[in-house]
Amino acid sequence: MHILFSRQLHSLFKPIAIGLLMLLLPACGMLTPRTAPTETTSPEQTTISTPPAIAAPAVVDDEIRISAVGDIMLDGTARPVLQENGYDYPFVHMLPVFKDAHVVIGNLEGPLTTRGTAESDKTYTFRSPPDKVSAALKNAGFNVVTLANNHTLDYGPEGLAQTLEALDAVGIHHVGAGADLAAARRVAIVTVNGQRVAFLGYSVTLPETFYAGAHKAGTAFGHEAHVRADVTAARLQADIVIVSFHWGQEGKTELREYQTHLGHVAIDAGAQAVLGHHPHILQAIEYYKDGVILYSLGNFVFGSYSKTAAVSAVAQLSFRQGRLTALRMVPIRVNNFEVQFQPRVLAGAEADAVVDTLQRLSALQNTTLTNLAGEAHLQLPATTARVE
Repeated sequence: MHILFSRQLHSLFKPIAIGLLMLLLPACGMLTPRTAPTETTSPEQTTISTPPAIAAPAVVDDEIRISAVGDIMLDGTARPVLQENGYDYPFVHMLPVFKDAHVVIGNLEGPLTTRGTAESDKTYTFRSPPDKVSAALKNAGFNVVTLANNHTLDYGPEGLAQTLEALDAVGIHHVGAGADLAAARRVAIVTVNGQRVAFLGYSVTLPETFYAGAHKAGTAFGHEAHVRADVTAARLQADIVIVSFHWGQEGKTELREYQTHLGHVAIDAGAQAVLGHHPHILQAIEYYKDGVILYSLGNFVFGSYSKTAAVSAVAQLSFRQGRLTALRMVPIRVNNFEVQFQPRVLAGAEADAVVDTLQRLSALQNTTLTNLAGEAHLQLPATTARVE
């Protein structure tokens, strides 16, 4: 017989209740509850129902990460090394640096062509095998290149046309040069995590004969009015605008006045970052109106032996909700006497020396960089660095 006791029965009354029940049992027989339970499920069969779990909202990665490098020229004295080792060879040690980037951009200096005739008025003309180099760039992670520089037309309009074809064939976006001025000024847009990133490229270097015209192939000259108009138009189409300039003086850390002027023009018009190259060495970084100007990224893979162009850096930029949230500069060795056209990441005292140089140069532009584990990190205002 099962006898039910209330769980709330105080232990003080337990003995009395048991005695009374023992007296009643013989007379009454089995006690029957007034209302029969609707179920007779045993404890072993009891199922506890729980509400369905509420799925956690998917985490949306709205960060956009861009890796930017300086000059890439896979010809010159590098040609025999690359012909022997292949055109993927230069990028082997950089793959870990690029692996988390949504966009990898560099200045492609020199056409990818087997066509055309070398420019007769230039001391140095370069060209690289189109299929091999375009494939190697793609394999390394590059998806945007700027062609606005002083070597793009080394083999004339035909060489430029084949360069565009080779890049298009592997899906690498290009800016800064084209069949005419309108094409050279055309924006390239890459979509990342539902956000649009626009790229523009300009050259402010000689020869002037390389500049595009209304009906002439060439590079986009960095005319102030064009830069302002193009950036303003790009900002209407994209969440982030990145502008590339080939400018400055080779081998010099001192900035020319027009560099700071054009850099400010681009930021004022709506760009979030400006990427500079041509000096072959590092120049200052300037934080200006929530944007950043990297005046020169130096060499990356450049087919010459130079003791001056010994070190450089890879820029790692992060953006959220259309705003710059982080910049770090990863020091690299590019002295080809030592690395043989295969850049290497620096560490220890060598990395610290590169950071020290960037800190000193950037301080002249009222910009503070911090050395964190051998990398130069831009010190951003707290409200900018932490966009919710």
